[in-house]
Amino acid sequence: MKNYLNLVKFSHTVFALPFAMIGYFLGVNRPDHTFDLKILGLVILCMIFARNAAMAFNRWQDRDIDGMNPRTAVREIPAGIIPEKSVLWFVILNSIGLIVTTYFINDICFYLSPIALAITLGYSYTKRFTALCHLVLGLGLALAPIGAYMAVTGEFGLVTVLLGAAVLFWVAGFDIIYALQDFEFDKSLQLHSTPVWLGKDKALLVSSLFHVLTGALIILATYFVSLDYIELGVIHYIGAAIFIGLLIYQHTLIKANDLSKVNMAFFTTNGVASMVFGVLLILDLYV
Repeated sequence: MKNYLNLVKFSHTVFALPFAMIGYFLGVNRPDHTFDLKILGLVILCMIFARNAAMAFNRWQDRDIDGMNPRTAVREIPAGIIPEKSVLWFVILNSIGLIVTTYFINDICFYLSPIALAITLGYSYTKRFTALCHLVLGLGLALAPIGAYMAVTGEFGLVTVLLGAAVLFWVAGFDIIYALQDFEFDKSLQLHSTPVWLGKDKALLVSSLFHVLTGALIILATYFVSLDYIELGVIHYIGAAIFIGLLIYQHTLIKANDLSKVNMAFFTTNGVASMVFGVLLILDLYV
């Protein structure tokens, strides 16, 4: 179990799960909708299945590349910890689990689940042909608030689409930072990323611009929550300020010629930002 949790980097669930919970609680605060523990459990199951399938497929698809990269050669497949056939079965079982779970939510989630899978699994191919692969990864995580809201209401919601767009640019921005670690390796194998395409300095500038867009979309979503739901108070604004502040802070940690703090910028800063923002927004909905 520990090996499989490491395979899918289960701790990184902290990035998207708070936004899924925001989507769920925005949905239950709509007129004619109430808290439903069953739907909440199914939403969490969908998150787990989708993320497990996407991460495991990425590790399976990139197993040869990971074996050649000194940074990733210790991962479970190239290191021989988990057989590649077992990983592929793990992907298949989690994909089936996602589709079956959506069947018990509502029709629209069930019908759209193959599209969600196509996006999250398809990301693993993108660095072979486009430097915009970071945006595809962001799109996969952007489905979290949209899908959770749809699980409750059976429809798309403007606020959750805006939050989904914020997640897209947020994830793409910090994935560009993460990709800086493999700049020379990706370049040698002609793999595509924004750092390889534009160089390290310009890639960091693109990452910064993506995070400016993230902050703007968070503020815009806040406006529509207050317009369409209830007036959000100081608790949420503190959460939004912390989230945006941590986006700014992570860019002070990384320089094109100094990646010593990349793990702190990538995981710690973004994980804390997501958790704080999610908890405080949901709390504010009820306070």
